[in-house]
Amino acid sequence: MLELIVFSTLNGLLYGMLLFLLASGLTLIFSMMGVLNFAHASFYMLGAYFGYQVSRWVGYWPGLVVAPLLVGVIGALIERYGLRMVHKHGHVAELLFTFGIAYIIEELVQMVWGKIPVDYRVPEALNFPAFTLFATNYPAFRMFMLLMSVAVFVGLLLLLTRTRVGLVIRAALTHPHMVGMLGHNVPLVFMMVFGVGCGLAALAGVIAGPALVTQPAMAAALGPILFVVVVVGGLGSLAGAFVASLLIGLVQTFAVALNVSLADLLAKVGVKVTPDSFGADLWMATIAQVAPIIPYVLLVLILIFRPKGLLGDRDT
Repeated sequence: MLELIVFSTLNGLLYGMLLFLLASGLTLIFSMMGVLNFAHASFYMLGAYFGYQVSRWVGYWPGLVVAPLLVGVIGALIERYGLRMVHKHGHVAELLFTFGIAYIIEELVQMVWGKIPVDYRVPEALNFPAFTLFATNYPAFRMFMLLMSVAVFVGLLLLLTRTRVGLVIRAALTHPHMVGMLGHNVPLVFMMVFGVGCGLAALAGVIAGPALVTQPAMAAALGPILFVVVVVGGLGSLAGAFVASLLIGLVQTFAVALNVSLADLLAKVGVKVTPDSFGADLWMATIAQVAPIIPYVLLVLILIFRPKGLLGDRDT
């Protein structure tokens, strides 16, 4: 039992911090521009593929730097020459534009790298057990993923709260016209924030790519849960995205590890569920089997009882 708690907690924290890397960029973009970027998970996928390609040429570590920079530049160019032109037509046009970008990225990835998963490997320098607990080895690369995610979170927090750049960004969130009158180029700030948000998503892809499966479907698999995180935390709230990421990461990880059903719980109080009972399949479904829908149940409850999210200050 203790082994389950320890390793589920570690994996939950890791999954939650990776979600935060993605959600932080999306939250910044929404806070500043009011744009829900439906292509955000596609930049995560693009980062994984760019990291894979660079790692084949010069190794994993250069890819860890080069891939997010390339994706960040691509994101900034998309904002400057695409999204900025669409912005004047309203939110529906923005959503359709980002949907289109997501499909374009997916098709380009399939054309360049194919439809099957690529062999994106863990770097040899981190291909060893970090520690052994309860006769189970925990990979060093997973610890690296966790530490990198925490480092990015701390760096982002310091950037926004302790630097002049962060002051300008936070001021532009609420008073863009005043920031512009003070001599700052607000459109340039918007473009940079969009690029940084996309770069953060790409960094998550480079970090997660070797440990998870790098394939064209990875964006579609992670995209929905990403918006659950943003809505549950509160649209535009970076602290809310952090709390929601950890909450969903831990809840889903522990749920996957629990092979207990309602029928098992009822049996403990003397109520027996048989295969012929009404709704037997539902009663006998384990928590692990329903784990994928738990975040969406949480999303529905948040929208019903607290539309602003956990730490948000605006209605969804």
